[in-house]
Amino acid sequence: MAQPAISSDTPARISPREREPQPCRGGQHKVAAGRRRGWLAVAVAAIGTFSVVTVETLPAGLLTSIAGGLRIPEAQVGLMVTATGLVASLAAAVLPVAIRRLDRRAVLVWLIGLTVFGNALTAIAPDFAVLLVSRSLIGISIGGFWSLAAGLAVRLVPADEVPKATSVIFSGAMVANVLGVPAGTLLGTLTSWRLAFAAAAGFGALLVVVLLFVLPRMPAEQPVSVRTVLEQLRTPAVRMGVLATLLLVSGHYGAFTFVSPILQKISGIHAHTVGVLLLGYGTAAIAGNFVAGAAAARNVRVAIIAVSLLFVATLIALPLIGTTPLTGTLLLIVWGLAFGGLPVSVQTWILKSAPTATEAATGLNTCAFNLAIALGALSASVVAGSVALTAVLWLAVALVGATSLAVWRTPEH
Repeated sequence: MAQPAISSDTPARISPREREPQPCRGGQHKVAAGRRRGWLAVAVAAIGTFSVVTVETLPAGLLTSIAGGLRIPEAQVGLMVTATGLVASLAAAVLPVAIRRLDRRAVLVWLIGLTVFGNALTAIAPDFAVLLVSRSLIGISIGGFWSLAAGLAVRLVPADEVPKATSVIFSGAMVANVLGVPAGTLLGTLTSWRLAFAAAAGFGALLVVVLLFVLPRMPAEQPVSVRTVLEQLRTPAVRMGVLATLLLVSGHYGAFTFVSPILQKISGIHAHTVGVLLLGYGTAAIAGNFVAGAAAARNVRVAIIAVSLLFVATLIALPLIGTTPLTGTLLLIVWGLAFGGLPVSVQTWILKSAPTATEAATGLNTCAFNLAIALGALSASVVAGSVALTAVLWLAVALVGATSLAVWRTPEH
């Protein structure tokens, strides 16, 4: 039987039988139409990740403006970032269990709708308490959206195209750091931080409409239970994937939290230049995402180890040879290229390790990712304050290097 086009009434998963070439020309046209519709849905999912990552990190660029507007210390405003990350981590683990048999398209739409409400509430927040509530709501949306979106590729495109589709979905996060956050920060700086969050709410509302029209229905294939989630941790490959995310992301965000003083004090780069260089870093991260995604499709273990070793070499080189503006800039670009390839590589490992429980395993991985952001920044702050700024880089080297060794020793399945 020819494969039907993916429509709002057709589940998105394509069976192996339907992937086979069909002798009927009309059937071939339907297969092609279904594939195009699936890739369109992948593109919209990437826009969704762009939206939630922009919303998650936008407060960092507007921290001073928010503090001044609400007349509270900047350190207190920083708690809204921590709160968002911790709530997102919890939501990523709990949501796959909570939604059970709900259609995944409906859940994704409601989650983006929650960011619309959260951003609107942030825009009108009269005090810090309301601000904290609004950011906690957004944390639920971020963790929930990522726990589903990271595994969407297997339901939207044929099996041989899943790694490429996963790269596209993850690219939304990279583009958010290159375009979304700088654009939102610029808008908030030129006008008001409240207007920046209002604009984010408007973008989210438009995205809700697009998701409704483009995403196919995705009924729950098998409800996720607490037992299902815990069972994933008994699988060595899944356990290794989650551990890799914890170590890699902790190492990266620990070092990246101090990227500005590192570039200034080690490489002698002027503070005003750092922002421009970070655009180059983000562009390199986008490239790394697609290069590593293609490599992971061929051999995911080699991809993770190769990118990790490149990351380690870059961090080691920074305090040793990155002592000029030129070498510091080049190493920052390589840093972006390396880290850009890590999330998609580890996610590909997770998908291959848990082919029958992608939502449970992806939820665990998303939980680890958000938790690692908070832990990485916290541990690096302690190390930088009690030891030295360069010690942050050596901590990251230890974490990423340990990951490479562990991945090498762990079977994929």
